[in-house]
Amino acid sequence: MLLTAAPAPASIDDAIAAALQTVGAYAKQGYAVHEEDEWGGDLGVNESKAISHPLVQGNDYWFCLGTDVNDARVNIHVYNEHGQLVDTKAWQNGSQAAAEAVNPQTADYYIVVEVTASPAERTHWAMVYGSKPVGDGKKPL
Repeated sequence: MLLTAAPAPASIDDAIAAALQTVGAYAKQGYAVHEEDEWGGDLGVNESKAISHPLVQGNDYWFCLGTDVNDARVNIHVYNEHGQLVDTKAWQNGSQAAAEAVNPQTADYYIVVEVTASPAERTHWAMVYGSKPVGDGKKPL
């Protein structure tokens, strides 16, 4: 008799692991990873979530998004309080995505995460970020 195991259901923990894997590449470039600031949840296809977060001038930020569904497609972007796109770079690779904001003015910003495609009805997602000082490393007074 041949027994086959059904795949274990994915979870928010898997999404966090995917986001941490994505931000890990930036940690190797000197970015401090802020694991204490993790966001997550679940979204349906074409649903998005805006996360309000303060950014400080003098820093470079990478916001990294991961999901628990390998065949999902996600996007992440950073907007100012007027709804203007402020990320300077963004990339998407299937179930992972990242957006960079370089030296923004000190203010609250909105990081918008979106599931654009997924075979699952609801897709768990998680977002973490890394930051490092720009220029000579000195913060403005």
